[in-house]
Amino acid sequence: MPEKTDRRSFLNRTLLGAAGVGTAATLEEKILLAAVEEGKADGPRPKPDADPKAMPCGKIGKVSISRLFLGGNLIGGWAHSRDLLYVSRLFKAYNTEQKIFETLELAEQCGINTVLIDPVSQNVLERYRKERGGKIQTMVCMHPSTDETKMRDQIAFLVDKGATLLYTHGEVTDHHTMNGRIDVLAKALELMKKAGVPAGIGSHSLETPMACEKHGLNPDYYVKTFHMDRYWSATPKEYRQEWCWYKPQSSDRTGYHDNIWCLDADKTAAFMETVSRPWVAFKVMAAGAIHPGTAFPWAFRNGADFIVAGMFDFQIEQDVKIALSALASVRQRKRPWCA
Repeated sequence: MPEKTDRRSFLNRTLLGAAGVGTAATLEEKILLAAVEEGKADGPRPKPDADPKAMPCGKIGKVSISRLFLGGNLIGGWAHSRDLLYVSRLFKAYNTEQKIFETLELAEQCGINTVLIDPVSQNVLERYRKERGGKIQTMVCMHPSTDETKMRDQIAFLVDKGATLLYTHGEVTDHHTMNGRIDVLAKALELMKKAGVPAGIGSHSLETPMACEKHGLNPDYYVKTFHMDRYWSATPKEYRQEWCWYKPQSSDRTGYHDNIWCLDADKTAAFMETVSRPWVAFKVMAAGAIHPGTAFPWAFRNGADFIVAGMFDFQIEQDVKIALSALASVRQRKRPWCA
């Protein structure tokens, strides 16, 4: 009881302090606050009315993956909340381990069969499977390194922990591309494949998959950011810089401030049309700045084979229905389905 009380007190203070007493700034904040005040955040929920068999799947290697699957940032507390200082702490306070279990369970009930996670979340997934009997698959990032032994040990550890698929961490991968070390990425792919799991390349920058294709690397799939720029906090086109995510943040309002992850969606879509490998698109909602009703149809229509979406428990059922509608409406697209 004290733990629940502390959690509710914190959430009340956080939300009301951020939005003003009695008023929430967003729909999500209203839902969070209502859940805390009414105890719904801790109580049982009704079964969703989404049919788990309705969600289409595609294959990466021999692994069947739901076209929409769960992102892990909300589990880990990485909010990408621009200049809202309280949000990461709020995520962690709301998403207790039991709430994470509920979220994963709900996702499975709605037909989502995979979650993309950082290795730090693998222990939580292990406990979820053990305590709740969950079957959800994991797509886990690894850090490519110039130290081959370190990479080999890391991959073995992640696979032993239950990773279904592996891919190279986007930021670390981009740094190797920046430094001209495509050979490191090639070795990472080789070692992942030797471990018996599908092996992918992750990135924020389009330069990374372009370099991989140019140098003849053979990933089983790409994990690449993809979102439109029609949201108010997007960096204006004339101020966007390649590799901006890894440069010191400027105090200038025109610079990068954790606010954009796909610098040129048209160029990304055009390049991926030339690539016959599965494409897992992430950040399609620009970390919550674009409504899924706009983002999902756009991403599938423009070439994504899969969408990773960070979702709270109260968003999953609606997002699944949006994804199903989006997939049903995609009659023709320039890029063939590659999974």
